Amino acid sequence: MTIKMIASDMDGTFLTANDAYNRHRFERVLDQLQEKDVRFVAASGRQVKNLQQLFAPTIAKGYEINFVGSNGAMVATPDEQLYSVHLSPAQLHQVIEWNAKNPESAENIIIMTGDKATYVSNHATGPVADMVFQFYPNVKQVEKLMEVDDHILEVTFVWPNDEVQQHVAELRQVFGDELHATGSGFGSVDVLGKGVDKATGLQVLQDYYDILDREVMTFGDNGNDLEMLQKYEHGYVMPNAEPFMLQAVDKRALNTNVNDGVLATIEDYFGLASTS
Repeated sequence: MTIKMIASDMDGTFLTANDAYNRHRFERVLDQLQEKDVRFVAASGRQVKNLQQLFAPTIAKGYEINFVGSNGAMVATPDEQLYSVHLSPAQLHQVIEWNAKNPESAENIIIMTGDKATYVSNHATGPVADMVFQFYPNVKQVEKLMEVDDHILEVTFVWPNDEVQQHVAELRQVFGDELHATGSGFGSVDVLGKGVDKATGLQVLQDYYDILDREVMTFGDNGNDLEMLQKYEHGYVMPNAEPFMLQAVDKRALNTNVNDGVLATIEDYFGLASTS
């Protein structure tokens, strides 16, 4: 069976630590994949701008990378933005109002990802605030989130605990099918527009490049990867994934993220010359 597109999550999947990846090995893999007309997609909860910065050294060498950012809310080819889905003002108000009435709201932080910038309350301090500046480009701290003048792609809640799946379940119960809530690691839960996830983002690229489901390979480790791992026959979960992910997805990558598991699995599947 011919694979024409490979999509990988970033944190906990493709990246090792401190936003690092094995650049030499990755570029050698890309050389061989591009000879076979196989496209690579960085599919992440991160913004497209952040992903472009992350891969800037590789892109500068002429390698082509596609992007599914903000958990599917924005999609871009190497040359252009193809697609974006925003929360309506009413949906945004609904999410923020829910948080204000939530007994745990005093313990969390809200991050809003927009077209122009990323917004966080100016009351945010400490490690969580540091995390925001690390993972999001162009961060602006504001007094009132509802007064932000921007189109919002997603709202992220960050709690100081690991009860992510509990929070996801609660948000899904509250908002039903009107919004999509998903866990994305680091104690965070993302709220997106109706039906928005990484799989729908990949479908945009499939339509653009004329690629079938059976021609797609995916890699991931967390709840925001689940749709794209379960949709495609060649969906691989990382060995270092959360237990619920290991139960939900059958195929395993050959190694963990810190040991270049994505690249090792690609090399093995395609019979590529290993550059490890």
